[in-house]
Amino acid sequence: MAELADIPNEFIRNELDEFVERVDERTELIGLYAPAAPHLLEIAAAIISGRHHDADRMTTEALAGGTGALEIMDDGLIAGMALVGIKFRENFIFVPEVLACARAMKSGMAHIEPILSASGVKPLARVIMGTVKGDLHDIGKNLCIMMMRGAGFEVIDLGVDTSADEFIEAVQEHKASLLGMSALLTTTMPNMGHTIEAFIDSICVTT
Repeated sequence: MAELADIPNEFIRNELDEFVERVDERTELIGLYAPAAPHLLEIAAAIISGRHHDADRMTTEALAGGTGALEIMDDGLIAGMALVGIKFRENFIFVPEVLACARAMKSGMAHIEPILSASGVKPLARVIMGTVKGDLHDIGKNLCIMMMRGAGFEVIDLGVDTSADEFIEAVQEHKASLLGMSALLTTTMPNMGHTIEAFIDSICVTT
């Protein structure tokens, strides 16, 4: 079994040792980072520290050097966000820091997604995402979309202030198997329920 000392990146070793306390998570992350190539761990470190310019440059260099897009995504970009997620959950970092990390991941994914699409890699599922009617907030939605795309989902983003009819039309048009709705305001959260009711009504009508 790999140990912390086997991770060939000092920054990631220190981050993991300081911020990850649960034994099962430490074991899982050590198993993820220890066998990864050093240049991919540098990408992961750029994600963890929110350095989007470095993530962009190193992803480009890794692709030019012959590293596969999937390997870069799994062992670099997603691996970095795995530690970011734990730090956010445990309140070691907050939304501004997570946004910086997400921006770094987006910089790398901008080079990866076209390659995966061109190679015919089948997405895990097609997802419709949007912020509900009356709500213009999109930070949480955008973070979720970033993570889902990185995990292999195809995501259609409807933006903000999305009506129930727009959700229904998008699901039908794109034949999506998953729907995600976002809301920040307590006054707009009920629109999630209204949208679900509209879906139920539309199913009853069509059947």
